[in-house]
Amino acid sequence: MALFGRKDENPTAVKAAISQGWTTNTGAGQIGNYYSYLQGDMRARLMSIPTVSRARDLLASAISCMPLVMYKEMWNGDEMEEVNEAPRSWLRRLDKSLPNSTLFAWLFDDLFFTQRAFLYVTERTADGFPSGFTRLPAAMVTTQDQAGPIYFAPSKQILFNGLPIDYRDVVQFISPIQGLNTTSPSAVMTALKLEQARNRNSSSSQPAVVLRQKSGEPLSAEEMADMAQAFDSHRRNDATCMVNEHTEVIINDATPDKMLLIEAATFQALEMARLANVPPYLVGVSTGAYSYQSSEQARHDLYTFGVKPYADCITQTLSGDNVLPRGTYVKFDSEEYLESMYDENAETEIDIDVPADARRNGA
Repeated sequence: MALFGRKDENPTAVKAAISQGWTTNTGAGQIGNYYSYLQGDMRARLMSIPTVSRARDLLASAISCMPLVMYKEMWNGDEMEEVNEAPRSWLRRLDKSLPNSTLFAWLFDDLFFTQRAFLYVTERTADGFPSGFTRLPAAMVTTQDQAGPIYFAPSKQILFNGLPIDYRDVVQFISPIQGLNTTSPSAVMTALKLEQARNRNSSSSQPAVVLRQKSGEPLSAEEMADMAQAFDSHRRNDATCMVNEHTEVIINDATPDKMLLIEAATFQALEMARLANVPPYLVGVSTGAYSYQSSEQARHDLYTFGVKPYADCITQTLSGDNVLPRGTYVKFDSEEYLESMYDENAETEIDIDVPADARRNGA
């Protein structure tokens, strides 16, 4: 589809893409076939880690609750001043079938896990600029000119679900932060294995025991397995079980916190918080530095350390010349999110890690 009144920044790349047939749009027929949409296996595995899931939801909730504002910049003699601009039709609803809160949450999700996100232009106004979009799941998009996992610029050779689509109809978001799918794979694998071990240990309702034969005729492997299975069945279903004089029962004295690897899980949760770029106390991990934290400061920390790079990526991409006329920009209105929801004089605080006896004493 032709665009009006603007030039591409890299004419050489455009000519090369056209000569190689990358302006064909056969993949557009796959868009909207939601039954075939997917988010990727690696994302599913990462979301099974509670800290990652919590971090993702915190960041997505912050981005999804902030409205967009359109503006222009004017020189007032001393500095550039932002002047609100009449919004385009898509400002409040980029995808007519979804509210912006949902769309932005999933755009962030793609950026968070894969470093890239994609909007396909479904409608245009008479001046050639987009007026409607739909999201393409990043897990279904491949680029022939950039293999990743680090992406440097918008692609000119895009495949959606294995078929080419015209790159000029795709708005491409590239996060300044590497996607979680390819960041520190050793830490991610450790967290996944730890969750598996905790799940395995939690399936035992009784402390683990070892049956050791002290005397008598040696048992075969099959007989030992049958004996262990019968003993385990009685332990689960009856209050009492019995063994003969040839067998010794050795009880494992592991406590529940050791069985569930609480200390290791706490450390790994801290590692995942670092990986997701969220303050640890926001995902329930105490680091000793935050014993008492106001709710307002918590929102500021979340926005500053986690949300802002992704929010800036989204708004600066939507302010590009392929989306808006030159000199027109959009930004998230973050003031309502960041301002306190309570009276400034009220002592509204989040108790992060205060011992029970300290709370009773009024600390």
